[in-house]
Amino acid sequence: MEDKQLTKEQREKSHEQEIQNKIKSDNTKKTIKKVVIYSIIFLILAAIIYFPISNSKKPGEYDDFAKCLTEKKAAFYGSFQCPACAKQKQLFGKSMNYVNYVECGPIGQQTQACKDANIKAYPTWIFNNNLTREGILSLEELSQVTGCIVKP
Repeated sequence: MEDKQLTKEQREKSHEQEIQNKIKSDNTKKTIKKVVIYSIIFLILAAIIYFPISNSKKPGEYDDFAKCLTEKKAAFYGSFQCPACAKQKQLFGKSMNYVNYVECGPIGQQTQACKDANIKAYPTWIFNNNLTREGILSLEELSQVTGCIVKP
């Protein structure tokens, strides 16, 4: 009878050990799954942060052209509320940083600089020779007026 009990006890211990091993195995699998998920999330976030930063360090397509416009005293007057001004800015892309841009403020509430320049419409370009052109100007038109060369 004692042999049968030992065997029964051994079987119960063995069964308990199997259950504990299965629980440990399941926990290990869950932990590995969490690590993989968190690693993927981390990599995605790192890419979201890295790519805009790395792209912002690259020069704009029209940097030299925009710098030339500024050297030639061409000035672009506009308003942050003006859709046409936004389109004009888009033509320059990142190179807009080098354009001599004068913000005239909200439409109907011009800054003094824009009043002094007699700005009546947006966008307005004023060139060194006091030539004034209203509306969106293509890069080619700006090139013709200033002599600056457009090269992408």
